[in-house]
Amino acid sequence: MTTVLVTGAAGFIGFHLSRRLLERGDTVIGLDNLNDYYSVQLKEDRLAQLRRYPAFAFHKIDLADREAMERLFATEKIDRVAHLAAQAGVRYSLQKPHTYVHSNVVGFLHILEGCRNHKIEHLVYASTSSVYGANTKIPFSVHHNVDHPVSLYAATKKSNELMAHAYAHLYRIPTTGLRFFTVYGPWGRPDMALYLFTDAILNGRPINVFNYGRMRRDFTYVDDIVEGVVRVLDRIPQPNPNWSGDEPDPATSLAPYALYNIGNNQPVELMRLIEVLEENLGRKAEKNFLPLQPGDVPETFADIDDLVRDVGFKPDTPIEVGVARFVQWYREYHGV
Repeated sequence: MTTVLVTGAAGFIGFHLSRRLLERGDTVIGLDNLNDYYSVQLKEDRLAQLRRYPAFAFHKIDLADREAMERLFATEKIDRVAHLAAQAGVRYSLQKPHTYVHSNVVGFLHILEGCRNHKIEHLVYASTSSVYGANTKIPFSVHHNVDHPVSLYAATKKSNELMAHAYAHLYRIPTTGLRFFTVYGPWGRPDMALYLFTDAILNGRPINVFNYGRMRRDFTYVDDIVEGVVRVLDRIPQPNPNWSGDEPDPATSLAPYALYNIGNNQPVELMRLIEVLEENLGRKAEKNFLPLQPGDVPETFADIDDLVRDVGFKPDTPIEVGVARFVQWYREYHGV
């Protein structure tokens, strides 16, 4: 049995990951600050599902609370860390920049220090497809340079990758960063497009369609994300003996450090997602077409060759299946 600290356990992906780990017999220490960025009730409802498992323990802690984080690592016997807690959202980072540094930079430092001081065997942490920023070479590869973020959110996540590398190099802490691509599914976040669209359509409100509908996203079903995280968590990265400072590969290192994309590897046009949603809801959406928003990118598309090669897994849930499951959950959860 392994004891895994899952940060952001009341969050969308953290909840699904915690449940999966508990079902396979691991002990899960859940951490979350239950902030009000979106519905605290939704977070509490996710936690209620997890509390049914005897091997789940929950701590309400803010990542940036140094003393509380030090106490947590000192008192709990943690083997591995799945760090999913973060201040999420590209557009919100334009309004509340300090919140992102507080959670995503200071908070991540406290995670790294906990791993260093308590000999954690593997730190897996969530990065994001947003780090690709101004890159236009498609599909996005972990071997590409990503030095041109177009939002502060993306910049904080890129900083996590750099900080993780420094700790892997200095203290030989095995770290793996996972760049998630547009995750969706049951228990999803209310600030994300699928949830916003569903709520608006069912309540007779227009939906905002950015970039005039010419967006393409590598929509990735949450179960596929979780499968990837679990497989990576079980694979402790090794130094790459062929790594060269003359031509530095961003995805590997002479340190125990790795980066992977987890995406569906099949971009879908936003208008197609809306069509599938309309079919499942049995209603047409009234669309409000708007320009591309600051911080957004027109297309995401994950190169997942490294993930397939190293852990033998390829996300493949089509949106026709994933959206239907989301709508079924939404109707049940909201009593629609």
